[in-house]
Formats: sequence, C-alpha cells, structure tokens
Amino acid sequence: MYLDELRNQINDIDDKIVELFVERMKVASEIAGAKAEKNLPVLDMRRENAVLQKIMEKAGEEFELYANTLYHTMFDVSKSYQAGILMQDTPLSKEIMASIETPLMEFPKKAVVACQGTEGSNAARACSRLFTMPNTMFFKSFEHVFNAVESGLCRYGVLPIENSSAGSVTEVYDLMMRHKFHIVRSLKLHINHALLGKHGTDFSNVKEIISHEQALSQCSEFLKSLPHVKVTVFENTATAAKYVAECDRDDIAAISSPECAKLYGLQVMKNDIQNNQNNYTRFICIAKDMEIYAGSNKISLMLSVSHHPGSLYRMLGKIAAKGINLSKLESRPIPGKDFEFRFYFDMEASVYSKDVITLLKDMDFSAEQFTFLGCYSEIV
Repeated sequence: MYLDELRNQINDIDDKIVELFVERMKVASEIAGAKAEKNLPVLDMRRENAVLQKIMEKAGEEFELYANTLYHTMFDVSKSYQAGILMQDTPLSKEIMASIETPLMEFPKKAVVACQGTEGSNAARACSRLFTMPNTMFFKSFEHVFNAVESGLCRYGVLPIENSSAGSVTEVYDLMMRHKFHIVRSLKLHINHALLGKHGTDFSNVKEIISHEQALSQCSEFLKSLPHVKVTVFENTATAAKYVAECDRDDIAAISSPECAKLYGLQVMKNDIQNNQNNYTRFICIAKDMEIYAGSNKISLMLSVSHHPGSLYRMLGKIAAKGINLSKLESRPIPGKDFEFRFYFDMEASVYSKDVITLLKDMDFSAEQFTFLGCYSEIV
C-alpha cells in the first residue's frame, strides 16, 4: 500500500513536470522569435552556463550532477525546437529538397562500376549483388576507385567500409576526407575465407600465406596455429589467388574465396578459416552526384567540431533530441592537427522527414566542417 502511495505521488509530480515542460517550450518558441528579429544564434553558452550553475546550487550537493544532466538534456531539446523555428534553408537543404522533389524510384540494373582488385574479389561479388548487369572496371587501389568516380570515368564505385570481425577499413575512411562523392546504396556481404593452393600442394609444405590485410585479420586464429608460416600482405584477396596460380612455387597459398579457387584453377586446402562464421563486410556504393532513391532510410555524415570540452556531446544531443538512432560513430585523426578528429556518423533516418532536414541544417550550422555523404538504403 505504501508503494502505491509513493507511485501516486510520482504520478502527480510527473503531471506538474509535463505542464511546466510544455510551458517552458512555448516560452522557448517566443525566445526563438525574439532571436530571429535580432538575428541572434540559437546557442548562447554564457546563458546556459549561468542557468546550470544556478540549478546545481539550488539542487544541492546530493543532486547537483543529476540536475546538470537533466538540464543539459532540456537545453538540447529546447535548442532543437528553436532550430526548427529559426533555421533558414541552406545550400545543402536546398540540394536535398531538389533531389527528393522527384524521387528516383529504381536503382540502376547496369552501369560502369569501379572496384578495387581483380575478378573474383569480394568487391566484385558485392558489385554483382548491387547491379544485375555491371560493367566492372578494376583498379589497383581504393584511391583509384575514388578517382574513377570523381573524374566521371565510372558512374559508381564499390568500396569496403567495415567488417563484423576486423572492424572499420580505416584506409577508406581516411580517403573520404580527400574526395567528393555521395553514398547511394550499401550492402552487407557474407564473407567466407578459404586457403587456396595449387592442385597437388600438400598443406604441411606451405611456407607462405598471402592475402589482403583485412582477410588476414579475419583469419588471425587460423594463422596463429601456423607460427612457422610467413604471412605476406597483398593488395587484394583475388589478386593473391591469381598470384598463387601464376607463380612457379608449390609452397605458397592464398587466403581468398572458394569462388576464386574455381576462377583461377586452384584447390581449396582449408575452408571456412575465418574467426567468426557470421562474418560480414559492409560495402558502400558511391557516385559523384547526389542520388536519393525512394525508400532510403540511412544517412551518413562526416563532420568536425571545435576542440573544446562538450563539443561532440552537444552534437550528439541534437541527434538524440530528434529521437534518431545513431548506428555508427567512427573517428579518424585530422592530418596536421594534434589529437583532433573528424567524425563519421551513420543514422537510421530519412531526408523525407521534415525533422531530419531541420537536424541536418542545425548540424551544418553548428559543425566546424560538415559533409552530407548521402541518404540511401542497405541490402543484405
């Protein structure tokens, strides 16, 4: 009975809090109008800090940290609401709205597509999943793929971005800083690694294993069991298989796919050697221009914030205030700046939402540097 009475007290308090919250938000709306008249920004740090100091003093030592957290959240919600009132259209929001005014309904079945590696690579497999009839052009490096798309040589490029076992492909993330592109689709591809050698090669005679560094990382447990075998990094798993097929050695093997065994006339010496059988690599399909297809429900962004305490927290607060799930946050060091980072966000959201457009305008305004990488859908 005592517990029920306490819960009823909580209910009464909550009713009062909601009424006061709504009243506060209405006043925030009036403040937004006053700021608009005077052309003032949404964020006023001096005012926020003064309010927080007052609130913590009033809450007392026992509850000051809880009050601080509560009011930071309150400020984030209030600023998000004010931004929706104050924010004018930006070049980015205008470009997005123009792109979705007449939405693209069907992803192309055929196109000229750039891939890193050679025939039989996982990128080539991803390309075949994304396009029914791709005209695939193979390049030596990830940067060449970016260049092919940026120059217009290929309409699309396919690049690995992360693996469920080995993590992010940091080289691709670093290249994103230097190239202009848009993500138009993504794919999760199941990866099965096998040890391939020439027909007749005895596994016990293998002295060297070659493959791409990501594949080697994904098969690290298998490689640990072979301490006397040399491990050599190759530019691509399919290139490694091709090298084994063409060289005159019978003591070398490649970690590649079973498909490459058929393609290059090799034998599968060991199958399923990856650490995790639930091994997936996520690939992105990039284009030079913005392409947003109907049903797109994932957004990727790249940004940097001021190098001050709380800058990233406040940016994350804008996303949380809109109730949007952040599915990935990756940080990479900014070249030439000590301990400063550029951040990559993946959000489960669509630009077809007015609230999301408002959020993007707010983030664009608040960030030191801001790049909208694309709104797209992902296939599995």
